[in-house]
Amino acid sequence: MYKERKDLYMQLEKERDNSKIIAYITGDRPGLETQIHPEVYDYFVNLLDKIGVVPKISLFLYTRGGATLAAWSFVNLIRQFCDDFEVIIPSKAHSAGTLLSLGANRIVMTKQATLGPIDPSVNTPLNPQIPGGAPNARMPVSVEAIKGFLELAKGELKIEQSECLTTILTTLAQQVHPLVLGEVYRAKTQIQMLARKLITTQIQDEKKIETIISFLCSESGSHDYSIHRREAKNILGLNIEKPTDPLYELIKKIYDDIVTELNLTQIFDPNSILGGQNQAKYSLKRALIESVDGGSYFFVSEGILMRRQVQVQPGIQQIAIQDQRDFEGWRHENV
Repeated sequence: MYKERKDLYMQLEKERDNSKIIAYITGDRPGLETQIHPEVYDYFVNLLDKIGVVPKISLFLYTRGGATLAAWSFVNLIRQFCDDFEVIIPSKAHSAGTLLSLGANRIVMTKQATLGPIDPSVNTPLNPQIPGGAPNARMPVSVEAIKGFLELAKGELKIEQSECLTTILTTLAQQVHPLVLGEVYRAKTQIQMLARKLITTQIQDEKKIETIISFLCSESGSHDYSIHRREAKNILGLNIEKPTDPLYELIKKIYDDIVTELNLTQIFDPNSILGGQNQAKYSLKRALIESVDGGSYFFVSEGILMRRQVQVQPGIQQIAIQDQRDFEGWRHENV
C-alpha cells in the first residue's frame, strides 16, 4: 500500500544520493492491462511541481509498453526538473518503457529486470478486424511483422522481379489498409528518430548508437525478445548499473508491495471475486504514478459483478456473469 511504500521511497531516495523518486507502474494483470499513455502527463506535472527543480530524479518504472510519443514527452518533462535522471527497473520496462529508459543518464537493473525491442505496433480504426472478435476489435499491426513479410518475399522466397513484388504488395494491401501500411512506415521512422535523440544522454559514440538502435528496432527478431542486464551492458553497451545487495533488497520490497496491491500475478477472474455470492462489488487498481511529496495517483476500475440467468436459445438458459462497471479512471490519495 502507498503508506508503506512512501517510507520505502524515502529510504530509496537516501540510497540514491538524495534523489527524488517517482514511481510509474502500468499493470499487466491479464484482463486488466494498462499502458504508458499521454493521459498521465498532467499527473507527472503535478508530482514534479511538488518536487521542484532538484539535482537528481529517479523513475521507478514497471511497464510492458504503450505510446512511444508519451514516453518521449515524459523524459523531456522530467529533464526540465533535474540534470541527473535515472531509471530504476525492478522487473520489466519493455517497448515504450525501453525507449523511455534510453533517455536516462543511467539505468539501474535488478538481476531479473528486462528491456525489450522498441518496434511499435500501429492501432487505428482501419486495422484488420480480429476474426471472431467484437465488431470494433482491431488487430495491432506490428512494424516488424510487415517488414518480416516483405523480407520473406525478397529473401527466403527469392522473389526479385518487380511484377512479383507488385503482386505481393497488392495482396498485402488487401489484408492491411494502405493507410495503415503508411502509418507503419511512419511509426518505424519516428521511433528510430526518438531513440537516437534520447540515447545521446548515455552514449555519444555514433557507431555504438547505430548498433543499439538497429538491434532494438529490428535485429532482435521478435517484439517478445527479453534483454537482461548483462546483454544490455556488455553487448549493447548501455550505461547499466548493477544495484548493491542493500539497494536490491529495497527495490524488491517496493516492487513486491506493488505486485500485491495490483495483483499482477493473478488473472482477472470474476468467479474468484464472486465466490459463492451472486453479486459482489469490486475495486481494482490497475496503474500507479506516485511520489513522496505528491501522493499516489491510481487508475481504478469499480463496479458490481452479478450472476444472472440468460436465455441463449428458446427454452435454454445458462449462467452468465455481468460486469456493471460504474467508474473507471484516476483517483488520488495522499498520506
